[in-house]
Amino acid sequence: MQSSGNVGGGRKCFWGFRSLIQRKQVDSVHVRSEGHHQLARKLSVTDLIAIGVGATIGAGVYVLVGTVAREHAGPALTISFLIAGIAAALSAFCYAELACRCPSAGSAYHYSYICVGEGVAWLVGWALILEYTIGGAAVARGITPNLALFFGGVDKLPAILAPHTIPVFGIVVDPCAAVLVLIVTFLLCTGIKESSLVQMIVTSVNVSVMLFIVIAGGYLGFKTGWVGYELPSGYFPFGINGMFAGSAVVFFSYIGFDSVTSTVEEVKNPQRDLPLGIGIALFICCILYMFVSFVITGLVPYYALDPDTPISSVFASYGLHWAVFIITTGAITALFASLLGSLLAQPRILMAMARDGLLPSFFSDINKNTQVPVKSTVTTGIFAAVLAFFMDVSQLAGMVSVGTLFAFTTAAVSVLILRYVPPDEVPLSSSLQESIKSVSLRFGPNIQESDSKNLQNPSGSSENNSRYLHEIGEASIGYPLIQKSISQENQNEQTRRKISAWTITFLCMGVFIFAFAASAQGLSSILRFTVCGVCGALLLCCLIVLTCTDQDDGRHSFGHTGELPHGSASLYGLP
Repeated sequence: MQSSGNVGGGRKCFWGFRSLIQRKQVDSVHVRSEGHHQLARKLSVTDLIAIGVGATIGAGVYVLVGTVAREHAGPALTISFLIAGIAAALSAFCYAELACRCPSAGSAYHYSYICVGEGVAWLVGWALILEYTIGGAAVARGITPNLALFFGGVDKLPAILAPHTIPVFGIVVDPCAAVLVLIVTFLLCTGIKESSLVQMIVTSVNVSVMLFIVIAGGYLGFKTGWVGYELPSGYFPFGINGMFAGSAVVFFSYIGFDSVTSTVEEVKNPQRDLPLGIGIALFICCILYMFVSFVITGLVPYYALDPDTPISSVFASYGLHWAVFIITTGAITALFASLLGSLLAQPRILMAMARDGLLPSFFSDINKNTQVPVKSTVTTGIFAAVLAFFMDVSQLAGMVSVGTLFAFTTAAVSVLILRYVPPDEVPLSSSLQESIKSVSLRFGPNIQESDSKNLQNPSGSSENNSRYLHEIGEASIGYPLIQKSISQENQNEQTRRKISAWTITFLCMGVFIFAFAASAQGLSSILRFTVCGVCGALLLCCLIVLTCTDQDDGRHSFGHTGELPHGSASLYGLP
């Protein structure tokens, strides 16, 4: 009895572990056939660029320029933004490829569920939920002090919007932040096209302000001789290490383009428009960041920049106090666009998780009038408004960064898996596809006739399939070399998949150990260099093996149909 109990427990543990690593075989977008309402496909490339730029350019650039220049990079801040932009572009390419091959809402959660497994997807989904919720609440809280500048200070705000302190608990509540979150939530519930239009207007204002900073600052720089670059310490006062440290900090100013991929089911032509939207949006952000940092660090010495309001203080030092209101307008619009991007993406993450059964089906409902997930949007808005009203969530920004990096990492790994060891929907081998084509050409008219008969008489479909399969079996008996070729090719394919899977596993382990050893402070220098050297050699070997290994170039149907020749799918019993 005890041994049988142990066996039963072992089986439960095995099946529990297997459920964590099982990958999605049927795309969640197929729930359309079950009578659910669809999301409205109304977004174009222009809408995606506006959403991407608006969600990426937050008010951080108005603060990071001073902090990073003073503490890390100095005048080399422009190069730091360039390096961070290149690193962000690599992640953007991963998201663009995954969005094209797996065009379904859910962003990194959806990709990790298809490529890695359910357990990792569950973690990524909640990491994204925390990122968008906490990030949105933090952004809403940041709008209040900037908005107060137009009223002459926080004390001059209307009493109903001004922050108040609860004496008993010592909590500072922010009604203005909560109201802004609720306004954005209502806007998102009206429809995706209306939301993208507002995002486009707000983002245009923000970009115009940044262009004003570049043009006006460039005029002042050429007029005064760029005094910020005439320093005895040179262009790299903190050395190359300081420049790379600055790029690591400003990398998070590029976060936001991933929210574009969550709208994939609302894009008219996702295979074409999503890569263009993500790429152009990231390029615009990188150019604006570099020009703004170049101008600001050139107008005054880097050590004289105000860490809190660097851009406003620079223009004020040249006597342009009126420019402060323009820059403040840019900061407010940047924060509003970032808030809109956060609250736009999260309901679609909830909807995707609900479709897959990881959340209640309540979150997957789509309103038939506005064609947006209204219930998920309202839930997200209420929760974010409560956070923005009661809590100062700026201290949780570290959790947001960790969740974002986790999502980026799984997206990069998913690309490798999708290229070398795609999920269970394995494409047919080339020889079998040729056999299908030959059978399709031979029985083409009969297949079309049988398909039309099957629609009228479904019970006769199995008899027709049996007859055709019998004829194919006779053909394979008459030509045994075809059957041997097919089995040999399948065996080679399985060997290739095993080699690729183990190589990707060792590559991920090597990257993790290398990063841990390089950042561990408690390790001795000899041990650190030894571990880093071994892991570096392992990474190099894995990259060489993957380069020499053929990628899987078959057609898949993770979110769009990879069509077989007409009639072949029904002939072979494929869906």
